[in-house]
Amino acid sequence: MEIEILGPLNVRIADRSIVPRAGKPRQLLALLALRSGHIVPIPTLMEELWGEHIPRSAQTTLQTYVLQLRRLIKTALPADSPCTPKDVLITRFGSYQLNSEPGLCDATLFQQKATAGTRAFEQGAAAEASALLGDALSLWRGPALADVPAGRILEIEMLAMDEARTRAQELRLEADLQLGRHGEILGELMILAAHHPLNENICVLLMTALHRSGHTWRALEAYQQQRATLARELGVAPSSRLQRLRQEILGAGRSEERRAA
Repeated sequence: MEIEILGPLNVRIADRSIVPRAGKPRQLLALLALRSGHIVPIPTLMEELWGEHIPRSAQTTLQTYVLQLRRLIKTALPADSPCTPKDVLITRFGSYQLNSEPGLCDATLFQQKATAGTRAFEQGAAAEASALLGDALSLWRGPALADVPAGRILEIEMLAMDEARTRAQELRLEADLQLGRHGEILGELMILAAHHPLNENICVLLMTALHRSGHTWRALEAYQQQRATLARELGVAPSSRLQRLRQEILGAGRSEERRAA
C-alpha cells in the first residue's frame, strides 16, 4: 500500500486507487491513512466525521463507510494476494486500523528526512542540511489532504503538518544563506514572507538575503512592513533580534555611503 497525504489524498494498492469519491468515506480513509499502522478508536472517527452533532445512526453509517472502503480494497487487491480486505482494514475492539508497511507514507518519509536535515543543521553541516530538507520538501504536492473535507481532528493534523513544512522551509533557507545562496532563494523567501506575515524568523531571513543581494532599502522596507503588521495584528513591537538586524543593516549602509564619498 502506498499512502500520499502531502497534497491530494492518494492511497493505492498494487497501483490501484482505493480513494472513494464521496466526502465522508474519503474523510474516513484520510484519518485512517494518516494514522496507518495504529488503531483509531470509533469515537475519534465519529468526532472527525460529525463533530459535536453525532447522529443516532452514526454507528451504522460508519460501518457502511468501512464496507465501502473494503469493497474498493477488494477491487484493488491482486487476484493471487493472500490478504483479504479485512486484513488491510482491520476491525479491532471498538476501533479500526489501516494496515500498511512502514515507510510507504509520504508524511512519514517527510518527517524522517526533515528530522535528519534538522540534525545536520544543528551540527553545522549546512550543505547536508539543505539537501536533506530539500528532499523532504520535494515530497509535498500541495496543501496536505487538499481534496478532503476536514473535521476537527483532521484540521489539527493538517495544521501540524503545515507548521512542520514551514519549519523545514525556514531551516533549508537558513542553510542556503549560510552557503551564500542569497540570490537564489530571494524569490522563495518573498513568497514565504507574504504567506506568513507574522513570522519574524522568515522576516530575518528575507532581510538578510535582500541586504546581501544589494537591496538594502528593500530590506529596511521589509522591516517596516513587519513592524506595522505586528503592531496591527498583535499590538507588539518587533523582537530584539529583528531590531538588531535593522541596526546592523543601517550601519552597513552608512559605512558604504562614507566609502563612496
